[in-house]
Amino acid sequence: MTHYDPDAGRGYAGGVTERAPLSRKLSAIAESATLKVDAKAKALKAEGKPVISYAAGEPDFATPQFIVDAAADALRDPKNFRYTPAAGLPELRRAIAAKTLRDSGLDVDPAQIIVTNGGKQAVYEAFQAVVNPGDEVLLPAPYWTTYPEAIRLADGIPVEVFAGADQDYKVTVEQLEAARTNKTTALVFVSPSNPTGTVYTREETRTIGEWALAHGIWIVADEIYQNLTYDGVKAVSIVEAAPEAAAQTILVNGVAKSYAMTGWRLGWMVGPRDAIKIAGNLQSHLCSNVNNIAQRAAIAALTGPQDETEQFRQAFDRRRRLIVAELSKIDGVAVPTPHGAFYVYPDVRGLLGRQWAGTTPTTSLELADLILDEAEVAVVPGEAFGPSGYLRLSYALGDDQLLEGIQRLQRLFAEA
Repeated sequence: MTHYDPDAGRGYAGGVTERAPLSRKLSAIAESATLKVDAKAKALKAEGKPVISYAAGEPDFATPQFIVDAAADALRDPKNFRYTPAAGLPELRRAIAAKTLRDSGLDVDPAQIIVTNGGKQAVYEAFQAVVNPGDEVLLPAPYWTTYPEAIRLADGIPVEVFAGADQDYKVTVEQLEAARTNKTTALVFVSPSNPTGTVYTREETRTIGEWALAHGIWIVADEIYQNLTYDGVKAVSIVEAAPEAAAQTILVNGVAKSYAMTGWRLGWMVGPRDAIKIAGNLQSHLCSNVNNIAQRAAIAALTGPQDETEQFRQAFDRRRRLIVAELSKIDGVAVPTPHGAFYVYPDVRGLLGRQWAGTTPTTSLELADLILDEAEVAVVPGEAFGPSGYLRLSYALGDDQLLEGIQRLQRLFAEA
C-alpha cells in the first residue's frame, strides 16, 4: 500500500530529486477579493456573530418558480442526461440571440453565441480569444476583481485607467488615448458598472466605441447588469451606440443577476464568427457543454414572463435610494448616486487618517477591517477594484439588514 508523503520530492537526504515547481502563472493569480470577504463574513456568522455582509453581488431573491419548474421538467427528460453541443443548446442560443437584439440592438446568428459556465467563463474565454502574450488591455478603474486576473491568464497586461467620483467613475476617450500604446489590443467596457453602478450615456458610449473602432481595438463589453437600471436610465450597448464596432466587440452576459440565478452558473458570449469559432474550440476542450438542466432553466428565464424580474428591479431601486441616503449622512463619506447594477461605491477618503474606536486607518483596506471588527459589517475595500480610498457595498440584501448595517456604520463614525 502506498502512503502519501507531503515531503516527497523536496530534496531531502536520500537522493530524491526536487519536485518541479507549480505553475508560475496560476501562482500569481489572486483569489477573488469579493468572494474572500463574503466567505469571511459567512464564517463569522457560522460562529454566531451578527455580521451583516454587503460583500457579494448576489440577489437575495429566490429564482422565479417557473424557471425552477422548467429545470424540474428537464430532469425528467433523459435527453438532458447526454452530451449536447459544446457551444450550447440550439434553443438557448436562439433565445440569447433574441435577447441580444432586444436589449443590445444587435442582430446576431445563434452561431455567434457560446453558452458558458457563468459570466466569468465568458470573460475568461473572451480574453483568451483576443489577447496574445504581451498585449495590453485598457481596464477602466474601478473594475471588477476578475478582469485583471483573466487578462493575465491570457498572458496580457492590464493597463488601469482610473476615473474617480468626481467623474462619476466614467473614463473619457482622452484618458483612454493617453493610455494607448502600440501594444494596446483590447478595451474592457462595462455599463452598468460593477463595482460603481455607473451607467455611461449613449453619447459617451458612442464616442468610446468609435475611438476603439478607429484604432482597431477589440472591445470586451460586460452587459450582465444591462436590465438593472433606474431613474429612467437605459444602458445603451456599445454595439447599438456604435454599430460598426460590433465587428471587433465581444459581448458578455448571463442570467445570474437579473433572474436571481447566481448558483445556476449560466452565462454566454456573443461576438464575430472568427472570435467565437476559436473560443468554441477552447470550450470544447475546457468543459464541453454547460449543464443541460441549467440551460433549460435559462431558456425559460429568457422566454418566459418578466414580471418577477421587474419586481426584483423595483426592490433594488428602493434599496438603492435608501443606502445612498443613509450613507450620505456620514461625515467624510461622498456617495455618487448609481444608476445601474446593485452597488454603491462611496468615496471614504474623508474617513482616513482619523481615529475611530482607537484605530486610525490610512487605507480603505484598513478601514474595511475596522468596520468588520467594530461594527460587524462586511464591505469590500477599494484596493480590490483599483486605488485605495473607496468601499463597495452591494444592496442586494434584505431591506431590514441593509438599514441595520448602515446604522451601525453611522454609530461607529459618529465617535470622533
